[in-house]
Formats: sequence, C-alpha cells, structure tokens
Amino acid sequence: MTNVLVTGGAGYIGSHACKALKAAGYTPVTYDNLVTGWKDAVKFGPFEQGDLSDRARLDEIFATYQPVAVMHFAALSQVGEAMSEPGRYWRNNVEGSLTLIEAATAAGCLNFVFSSTCATYGEHDNVVLDESTPQEPLNAYGASKRAVENILRDFEAAKGLRHVIFRYFNVAGADPEGEVGEHHRPETHLIPVMLEAIDGTRPALSIHGTDYDTPDGTCIRDYVHVCDLVDAHVLGLKWLTDGKGSRVFNLGTGKGFSVREVIDASRSVTNREVPHSEGPRRAGDATKLVSGSTRAAAELGWEPSRSTMPQMIADAWRWHQNGHYEG
Repeated sequence: MTNVLVTGGAGYIGSHACKALKAAGYTPVTYDNLVTGWKDAVKFGPFEQGDLSDRARLDEIFATYQPVAVMHFAALSQVGEAMSEPGRYWRNNVEGSLTLIEAATAAGCLNFVFSSTCATYGEHDNVVLDESTPQEPLNAYGASKRAVENILRDFEAAKGLRHVIFRYFNVAGADPEGEVGEHHRPETHLIPVMLEAIDGTRPALSIHGTDYDTPDGTCIRDYVHVCDLVDAHVLGLKWLTDGKGSRVFNLGTGKGFSVREVIDASRSVTNREVPHSEGPRRAGDATKLVSGSTRAAAELGWEPSRSTMPQMIADAWRWHQNGHYEG
C-alpha cells in the first residue's frame, strides 16, 4: 500500500482528507496529538498519536511507514486566540512544522502538501484574491502559515522538497455519507454555530454589522465544501507524485456568501427559523473577502462542485443531527 502521512488527520479537514485518500488508493496514516482532534474520527487508516515537536517520534513514524508524501493540516487556527497568544501560534505552527519538514527530508520523503490559508494575504477588501496577491498577514495565525510557506521554499532549494501549497478561507459542510464531520469544542464557525442556535443548544446567532456596502448589508465571506477542499489536496498530491514542480493554489468560489444568505439558505434547508440578533460591526472585519481558483481549475482540473450554500448546509445539518465523536 502507498502510505501518506496526514498530520492533523483526526481533525475536521484532516479526517475528510483521509477518507478521500483512501478512496484514491492511498493508505492515510494519521499523526495527531488529539488536542483539537478526535480519535473517533480516525476511520480510514492507522492512527499514531504524537506531537509535531517530538522529532524522535516523527523519525519513528517515517521509518515505520515510509510514506510517499506528507499532507500537513495540523495547526492552531483561531484568529482571536492568535491575536492574544501569538507565541503559542509561532511555537506550534512554525516550530512544529519545521520539525516535521526536517524529519521528512531526513527520511527522504520529498513530496509535501501544505494546508495554508488566505489569511496570509491579510486584508484585501472587496477584491478577488489570486496567488499573486501580496501577502500581508494581520495576525500570528496568517503570519505563521506564511512562515511555513517560506520554510518549504528554503527546503526545496536545499533538500529538493517539492511542495504544493493550498490557500483558502472558510470550510463548511461534512461527508455526505456521515462517516466524519465538523466537531469543535468550543465551536466558532458560522454554519455549525447557526445550526446549534436552530436546535437550541446555544443562544441566538449574532450578526455583527448590517450596514456594510453589500447587497444586504452584511459582510461576505468565501466558503468551500470540505469534500471539494480535500479533493483538491488529493489532486495536489498526484501533481507531485507525477513529478511536477512546486506550486501554490488558491481555492475559492470567487464570489462568497453574505451572512444573511447563509441564514436564508439554512432556513430553506432545515425548514427551521434561525434565532438571531443584530449588532454593531466587529473591529477589523472586512466587507468582502473572497478567493478565486482559476489556477486550480486550469492546472489541477479542480471544480468546487459541492460548494453551494444549500449543499454545504444540508451536509452540515445531516451531520449535526446524527454525527458526533466521544473521544
């Protein structure tokens, strides 16, 4: 079997990536410290518990499984926390990634797929981002991801580490077959928070600002279905194993969805009202943040076919009603 080491494979995106990898003929080997991941989400290949800071453990994993590639999702990713605890983000996201990259290159594993973020671009309000947009991150989360991108480039020059980098905004939805889904404690993402408000497990959803220069006054964000996202990562892996060079790809719909559009779609899908309140803008919120995916479509053949808001909410709602993890 062809092994792929998936860091963060017990998390939301990583677990979906493991399912997609298995379907594509690979054996995903999950490496996760379970700080934010769930052992119950590891269903498609071996599980190895460990931390990115543990070089000896990583060396052991590379020796045991001899993966053909690394797919790196493991990272802290809460912007608010990154603003208040930047040191934690630099230590975990950058030092941890550096240790992983050093272990991979030492083991001769020279294909690396990195899950980055459009937060590396910073605030380019009301434009459609592409891979040439200047990277001007506003917080330690975006800055730490940009730093890892720079490390990958240095290790390509020094060690021949070829890499594919994916940058994207919000991820939503769940596995249509309900095997894995989104399960954060606490939950901070708009769609699952909205679904919790619908079924009464949390207070009403708060809309932060209704006077933006958008058609309905609420700010617009880009969303990609988690299954579309991980399909792109598998295509990126195949790009590398086919011998192609390092590349950066943005993943997005190019148009985004407003908060009110998300609420309206939820009402239509669930046939339930969304309890919500309206309040003032939050400091630092941009009017419109979206990304295109022209390069990914042209070069990878990627198409975000499930990334319609009704589809993302329908899949998330199905998981919300029936799926959960115990540990």
